[in-house]
Amino acid sequence: MKIRVFFVSAILILTGAQATTKASGSGTYSIPELVSFTFTPSEIDLIGPSTLVSFELMVKHPIGIESTRVKVDLTSAKGNTLSVNLNRIDSPINFNLKTVTFKGLLEIPRNVKNESYAVVSESVVGIAPIGSTSSPRSPKFTVTNKLNDIIGAEYDLIIRSGGYLDFDYATFVGPSHATTFTVQREYPKLSQYKSPIWKVGEFYSPRDYYELKVPGLDLEIRSKDIKVCTSDGKTLKFISEGDCYFTVSTPKTKNYSYKEDNQLATISKARIQQELTTENILNQKALNLPKQIKIPRVYSSSQGYITPANLTPQICLASEGYVNIFSGGTCKYTYQALETSEFLASKIYELSFDILRDSQTITFTPPATAKLSAKTLALSATASGGGVITYQTTSAGICSITGSTLNLLKGGNCVITATQAGSATLAPISTTATIMIAGSVATTKKTITCVMGNKTKKVSGTNPKCSKGYKVKR
Repeated sequence: MKIRVFFVSAILILTGAQATTKASGSGTYSIPELVSFTFTPSEIDLIGPSTLVSFELMVKHPIGIESTRVKVDLTSAKGNTLSVNLNRIDSPINFNLKTVTFKGLLEIPRNVKNESYAVVSESVVGIAPIGSTSSPRSPKFTVTNKLNDIIGAEYDLIIRSGGYLDFDYATFVGPSHATTFTVQREYPKLSQYKSPIWKVGEFYSPRDYYELKVPGLDLEIRSKDIKVCTSDGKTLKFISEGDCYFTVSTPKTKNYSYKEDNQLATISKARIQQELTTENILNQKALNLPKQIKIPRVYSSSQGYITPANLTPQICLASEGYVNIFSGGTCKYTYQALETSEFLASKIYELSFDILRDSQTITFTPPATAKLSAKTLALSATASGGGVITYQTTSAGICSITGSTLNLLKGGNCVITATQAGSATLAPISTTATIMIAGSVATTKKTITCVMGNKTKKVSGTNPKCSKGYKVKR
């Protein structure tokens, strides 16, 4: 009989993650920790030579490891299993080793199912502290290093056949109209959509009610009774009353097996479009603004009284039963009943009425003629309602306007428009006058000096130029 003696120091110094502790009859003790868990290759294809997969498990414990062998189980989503025993590599076995490595080889059988296999080791037993009645036992270990980008199988052994994995994975979840609160909480998208409208004439898109767990896959939909509902593969259309049986699925790919969800919906008669009754409003006078007038209320069977949408808020603001008027002009607003599960939205009803502003007069009598030599002319006009007058001209090149000053540019007819923009209660007004600008701009001559070698000569004129061979003296 061999006797193993263990020495335990009063203080243990651990590196890496802090060891988990458990309570025992004599105090607390650590359980074995995972250092690394790997295997290679991580992906094989059965259409090929026999393959050995090498496993390595490294664990640590502050006193030592009692286990001499660790079993590793490989399990697929369909329940198919493989297993391999990993043995300690320290020889002779040293139970005082704080870090121990286990290794083993698994020959993949040719008749194994091509699937994704999750790799899990059994518990590892550590050396019990002095005075303890039980040995510390680790949890089961799993691979922690990501091995591939296959969602749902990132840490698994991938076994293919001719390139196909046939991974039995729930590639999508839903629908939102038939899922529990727990599922909706885990997948928030499922709680964002209202229930479908199961009525003739409506459409059903699976992407509105299902959530893909594997981005890039296509959600397909098929009808099982084309008399009630038809499908183009992407969308379902309800064409008559009755029971609509349909299937939502993702196709088989190189990685994933075919997945489907079967649903039944009872289709009822089509929704009808709501009709509204509205009344025209008589034109109003722009007196005592701002003011409020009463208007008939508009009612819909789906939402009761409807609040109008404003189209001209600078002139008026419509609300349920009233219109607040701020200015003269045309007041416009609309009504529409929104769609519900029982009714289609109504058409948009637009109503309008005029707020008639008081008219005003404008006096603008500039002189009929002006001499070009004067260069400018002051403009003056008045409106019966008061207010600022603005001036514009359409005679570009003949005259221009700066504020209330007319600039005389050359001879010809200068057309000027005087405008008073109006106010909330006064209508705008404008009038046009024509001034004949007489005369012409005096010709200005200038003289330049031209040179050619030692020769110079002067040339005068409105636009003097040097003769051939001469240059302008700078």
